[in-house]
Amino acid sequence: MSTLEVVDRWDDGISWTLAEEIGGMHRTSHAIRTEEGVWLVDPVDAPGLDDELAELGEVAGVTLLLDRHKRDADAIATRHDVRIALPTNLAGVADDLEAPVETYSESLSETGFKAITVVNNQLWHEVALRHPGTGTLIVPEAVGTADFFTTDDERLGVHPALRLFPPRKSLGSLSPDRILVGHGPGVFDDATAALRTALANSRRSAPKYYAGLALSAIK
Repeated sequence: MSTLEVVDRWDDGISWTLAEEIGGMHRTSHAIRTEEGVWLVDPVDAPGLDDELAELGEVAGVTLLLDRHKRDADAIATRHDVRIALPTNLAGVADDLEAPVETYSESLSETGFKAITVVNNQLWHEVALRHPGTGTLIVPEAVGTADFFTTDDERLGVHPALRLFPPRKSLGSLSPDRILVGHGPGVFDDATAALRTALANSRRSAPKYYAGLALSAIK
């Protein structure tokens, strides 16, 4: 049975993963309290989740930010009788969902979160969310903190498939106070510096990263 592990907790939200995934895939999900209620981002399910969510308030909706991150969104949205909100770039995901779906282009409902297109091609559709008022940035895949994303001296790393062409145009001008990611714990200290360093050094550190990845594969 999956075990819920809360990896980050702050005044208006939590981030969680499954305990058995820490050190590996580390799929991280987020629940954020807004004026509309609690919105869930790319959620995975586990016993005890609803108790954690109840501490934050009533669930208002679920949103997905990456086409590969359907995870347990359908089951959770159905259980809480809420809709799944998809950025327009991810509208095609609706065919795989049974819960009610709505789409958005610029803002996630009335939450204050603004959508940013990070990657949009035939193989990869990714959107980040930023909240200017709280300084929160949510990036589901382009950057992460799990071991798979980073070298031994990086707090935040660019996804290996994007290291040679990091998303500087979409993310490079942002100045977040906290960064929530889809794989690994969030970055709550000097988040802007961590993001800018990750993007600036991505290509330069690629040989070291790929060498480490190759070594870990043969151990």
